[in-house]
Amino acid sequence: MKRFATVALTALAPISWGSTYAVATELLPPDRPLFTGVMRALPAGLLLTALARRLPSGAWWWKSAVLGTLNIGAFFPLLFLSAYRLPGGVAAVLGSAGPLFVVGLAALVLGERARLRTVLAAVAGAFGVSMVVLTAAARLDLVGIIAGVVSSASMAAGTVMTKRWGRPEGVGPLALTGWQLTAGGLVIIPVAALVEGAPPALDGKAFLGYGYMMLINTGIAYWLWFRGIGRLTATSVTLLGPLSPLTAAVIGWAALGQALSPVQLLGMAIAFGATVAGQLFAAGTKVEPFSSTEQNDRNISMDLTDAPVRR
Repeated sequence: MKRFATVALTALAPISWGSTYAVATELLPPDRPLFTGVMRALPAGLLLTALARRLPSGAWWWKSAVLGTLNIGAFFPLLFLSAYRLPGGVAAVLGSAGPLFVVGLAALVLGERARLRTVLAAVAGAFGVSMVVLTAAARLDLVGIIAGVVSSASMAAGTVMTKRWGRPEGVGPLALTGWQLTAGGLVIIPVAALVEGAPPALDGKAFLGYGYMMLINTGIAYWLWFRGIGRLTATSVTLLGPLSPLTAAVIGWAALGQALSPVQLLGMAIAFGATVAGQLFAAGTKVEPFSSTEQNDRNISMDLTDAPVRR
């Protein structure tokens, strides 16, 4: 039951990320993806760090920078470049290949056994997503494909290294999330300034959209994601990834009036079934705590904030 609760909470992260497209298209300024990346990451990172009242120390300055770059700073721009150069369906399929990268990296770096059924679940998830989002008119672009693959690999490497390095003694997931989001946002700022120029003027809808992106879609979602990485295997966490494009499809149908064909519905069933199967396959996998902090989480109440601060 405890594992089920952890999986369910972690799954809220990709579900939240599935709302990004709808929020961006309906509320945010057009053609400013990098500025949006900064607004998602940096304010949320600073807020979480302030709530945690804890700054990195020692090696965790550069570790936070590396993790923030992999999970946020490189991932966001490459993802946006892929989305601009490719149809959304192709970009989503490349993103859904992330679990396969994690399976391989987790075997090499973490010693997690790459079981055939886990690989098949990852492949089935990507196949199901492709049925949902790909169209016959999809065009391919080499730069976009490379950007999509590298963005998936970047996030996969960030997931694995977050698991590998864990957290410093006495530091909870709130602080670790804040450090990474802050570092990632700072990495994006010069890229956004170079590519997009000055920030756009914002109206009330944009403030509402960015507020949602910062607090829910990024701050809380990434906290849940990194918390899940600490308590589950890296492979188990990443197999929740297909929930993001599935959520986007459901929101497009329910809120934006987009139709879903029988093939898309079948793809959704396959992708969701693969996600559930991946969690069932991982249920018997023993996860070694990555630090004494993780072992003592229940005693020091670090689920929401770092000790001694509570939200």
